[in-house]
Amino acid sequence: MTPDAKPVRRWWHLSLMQQIILGLAVGVLVGWLWPDIGTESAWIRTIFINLIKVIIAPLIFSSIVAGIAGGGEFKQVGRMGVKALVYFEVVTTLALVIGLVVVNITKPGVGVLLQGGDPNALGSIRGARPMTFIETIVHAFPSSIIDSMARGDVLQIVVFSVFFGAAVGAIGEKGRLVLEWCDALSQVMFKFTAYVMKFAPFGIGAAMAVTIGHMGLGVLVNLGMLVLTLYVALIIFVVLVLGAVAWIIRLPVRQFVKAVWEPFTLAFWTTSSESALPMAMERMERLGVPKRIVGFVLPTGYSFNLDGSTLYLAVASVFVAQAAEMTTGVHFGWDQQILLMLTLMVTSKGVAAVPRASLVILLAALHSFGLPPEGVAVIFAVDEFMDMGRTSVNVLGNCLATVAIARWEGKFDDDRARVYGTPAEAQYDLQAGEPAFAQSVADQA
Repeated sequence: MTPDAKPVRRWWHLSLMQQIILGLAVGVLVGWLWPDIGTESAWIRTIFINLIKVIIAPLIFSSIVAGIAGGGEFKQVGRMGVKALVYFEVVTTLALVIGLVVVNITKPGVGVLLQGGDPNALGSIRGARPMTFIETIVHAFPSSIIDSMARGDVLQIVVFSVFFGAAVGAIGEKGRLVLEWCDALSQVMFKFTAYVMKFAPFGIGAAMAVTIGHMGLGVLVNLGMLVLTLYVALIIFVVLVLGAVAWIIRLPVRQFVKAVWEPFTLAFWTTSSESALPMAMERMERLGVPKRIVGFVLPTGYSFNLDGSTLYLAVASVFVAQAAEMTTGVHFGWDQQILLMLTLMVTSKGVAAVPRASLVILLAALHSFGLPPEGVAVIFAVDEFMDMGRTSVNVLGNCLATVAIARWEGKFDDDRARVYGTPAEAQYDLQAGEPAFAQSVADQA
């Protein structure tokens, strides 16, 4: 079969997305009708997430090293890093602003009592705290890359890989063997990802069964306005902010949506950004973003460009303030909310390697402004449903960031983007000397 030939799929051969939707439907039914069985299926979700996590360290390392050493463009990494950080700060600040505006319009906390939350919620996160900005910078430089990879610390892996790639490129011909090994490892990990994704329908179905079985659909009734407020704010952010970015960078919207749809969906149903990272990296490279930009910007964004999580923090903090006003009678005005926004702009960057990072930062913000920590226990009841939205928007925002930085650097491949998802893509990849991508297209056909 030629690479550009369209394979014939039998009616019983479902695409990956169709399999995921089927697994999702089964998971919802199991969690609703047999909640005990749904809750006990957590081990299936855990296996799937673990299989994804094991990909991340070697994939990031090999992609960055091959991109920097192979391109010989280490001097541009510093400039690209500054551009990325500026972009991250502007976009996340706009996410905070939108979150504050929407939550003040809908007022989901008015009339909500802060008693009766999950008593275990505070205990599970009270001992943790967000890192300061300086601590985050220090944390980025690992003392042991083996330990960083074992813990899956994305930021530390990125920093080490950048320096390692520069060293490989600096020694010239002697580093070619390492470069070829990293390039081969990158292609192997993409193939490994394709194998793991065959398990995605089971992992996502189990994740949904656990959520519905543990929380139940009834939990959405009492705190439905909070969940609705977050999703409205996220939609506004995507349409206005990310839409504006897409227009400015002349994003090929149809191809981008096609490329990001599966990573976005995977992140939504598993509530795990990590589960979508390997697929997102592959799709962005296939879309036309150079390997070195994907390898640097996308993982770094997981620490500094959490658009959905940042917006969630603004909504959740003001929600607690509105609920607390019913009890204390103290009004949390706009002046305090602006100060809260400035605080979150700093603390939301210190989420690397912090378990349940968003709730940890939320608890710290409430403590700083004298708001009752019981608000976290109340939010905890619907946090799983809110986590779906904020996690998927994190992935969407970081995928768009890679295209924005590539366009800013003048490195985005419009020709590759035009053929993405078409029968001509495999032929284009073969002509470009990238058989791994051509094989990836064939696997998904």
